[in-house]
Amino acid sequence: MATVLLVRHGRTTANATGLLAGRTAGVLLDEIGREQAMVTGRRLAVAPLVGVVSSPLERCLQTAQQILGHQAGSLATTVEPDLTECDYGQWQGRTLGDLAQEKLWSVVQAHPSAVTFPGGESLAAMQARSVAAIRRQDAAFEAQHGPGAVWAAVSHGDIIKAILADALGMHLDLFQRINVGPASVSIVRYSTSRPSVYATNTEAGDLSWLGATAPEADAPVGGGAGPQAPVTSGA
Repeated sequence: MATVLLVRHGRTTANATGLLAGRTAGVLLDEIGREQAMVTGRRLAVAPLVGVVSSPLERCLQTAQQILGHQAGSLATTVEPDLTECDYGQWQGRTLGDLAQEKLWSVVQAHPSAVTFPGGESLAAMQARSVAAIRRQDAAFEAQHGPGAVWAAVSHGDIIKAILADALGMHLDLFQRINVGPASVSIVRYSTSRPSVYATNTEAGDLSWLGATAPEADAPVGGGAGPQAPVTSGA
């Protein structure tokens, strides 16, 4: 039962201007995005990562580099093509304000499982390949490092939302209820029985418990005791 930290890339120049970048090359983190990635890297420094896997797009690789830069070990980024951004087809490169006028926009909001972007990918296919990639990588890390392994996957907003929807047992039509902000961290543990979602869309908070808490095979009835509370200066 390995643990994956799902990290969205930091804010980009496209995010800041309301542009749907998609798979466009050369979209980089802006100044705020670089700071967000650095903060997330510092936050994950206490997590004993055994690996960092990233979408091949530059904004994710930049974010992954910040995570690696704060790790004590000598890790390298593994590129996973199936964690790349959705292929938005003809929507790519257009502004969100413009796209909101399209008839398909309301379908994306209410019934995403029915959406195939013109000249691009369906959201159902996007979810299928990204979930398969996470489960494949997770199984590999657990096989190599044991059930206590913790690893990070750096990807995109819609990708992480789709992965979380699957882990939560939600229909894809409900995935727009999930928010995933720039450089946020969501936490999922997979087991033979079910995934367990420990956190979504977090931007702060102690993560040292990840290395100290033994994963449980079954869900604790009543909620369990949770991880040991961090020691504070006032304790």
